[in-house]
Amino acid sequence: MFTHNTVGTNDPAKSKAFYDALFTAIGGKPGFADDKGRTVYMHNGGVFIVTPPIDGQPATVGNGCTIGFGMDSTEMADAWHAAGVANGGTSIEDAPGWREGGFGKLYLAYLRDPDGNKLCAMKRG
Repeated sequence: MFTHNTVGTNDPAKSKAFYDALFTAIGGKPGFADDKGRTVYMHNGGVFIVTPPIDGQPATVGNGCTIGFGMDSTEMADAWHAAGVANGGTSIEDAPGWREGGFGKLYLAYLRDPDGNKLCAMKRG
């Protein structure tokens, strides 16, 4: 359904360090700059882009937006979460763990990146 996800940043170097840590924690590679200077991550068929806004205005957080990343295991989700916290992210919501709800049993770990974007690691039960 999705081709890519993009988040804005006001500090590209800080964001690159944060997202490099997240993606390498789950077997991905550090991001690379595209021809427009955006940092691009490609992993498991998905594309994730971090960029200052094209309109030149400051990046702001999308209220109510969450970007979810699929995990192969709870250990991978925990490594992702730990890498994020160690590299400028903030742990939010409940601690990483299993939750039951309308979508069934899910292992979830939530972070905000250095710019405040809400991210979630998810492993289905």
